[in-house]
Amino acid sequence: MTRGAQAVEKAIREANKRGEAALIPFIEGGDPDFAATEDLLWALAEAGADVIELGFPFSDPLADGPIIQEAAQRALRHQPTIDQFLDLIARLRQEGFKVPVVIMGYLNPFFRYGLEAFAQNSHQSGLDGAIIPDLPLEEAKPWLKIARKHRLASILLAAPTTPSERLERIARSSTGFLYYVSITGITGTKEALPEELALKLDLAREVSPVPVAVGFGISKPEQVKALSPHADAIVVGSAIVKLIAEHEGEKSKLPEIVGRFVKELKEATRR
Repeated sequence: MTRGAQAVEKAIREANKRGEAALIPFIEGGDPDFAATEDLLWALAEAGADVIELGFPFSDPLADGPIIQEAAQRALRHQPTIDQFLDLIARLRQEGFKVPVVIMGYLNPFFRYGLEAFAQNSHQSGLDGAIIPDLPLEEAKPWLKIARKHRLASILLAAPTTPSERLERIARSSTGFLYYVSITGITGTKEALPEELALKLDLAREVSPVPVAVGFGISKPEQVKALSPHADAIVVGSAIVKLIAEHEGEKSKLPEIVGRFVKELKEATRR
């Protein structure tokens, strides 16, 4: 089976061939606990997720808003480790889990673990890539080299304020997909997205050799529907994490509740 950066890009391109934007749901690993995370990953896959973004909790998540910050704090109560995450992925792959999974985490834990060891063990476990939001292009070369060596997707971020020349360089350095941040600021649900976002996404897709995914602030099926013609993939995080928090006391029902919402989001990706 194809894994790594190739698997991530392939999943997005295949969704596009079906006339859909790919859907990339985000959940925080370990929230509310690891058993729930495993059940939720299966629910996301069954609901139609094309790629899954799994958050590794960090004490100071600079790019995240209050909803994901609180989820990280809940997850940190269980003292999660990178090996625990990789063991989870390995177990899922052994059980036939096919959806590409990328980890989203901040540089410090991966650096302390050792970037080479992290990449090698990630590849062996069946993890497909990483998003490290506090690693700018200028400091990313060592990681990009290691990620390519182990065939992992190294997904970099661009923003509406990114100049066009820099946007091209970020896109050329990304593998799997380019993560286009829809708003300036932190993650969270937004009632309305910037009017110029569609145009900016169209321009980003023109210069990017890899698919362009848009995230931050996207929380409703109607927002997904509006953006799907302008992006190769749509990332939805805070709205799902909020749903998990609201139903934390109903763990047995969480997969069904979250799966139902993700299915609605996926249906909205059809162009």
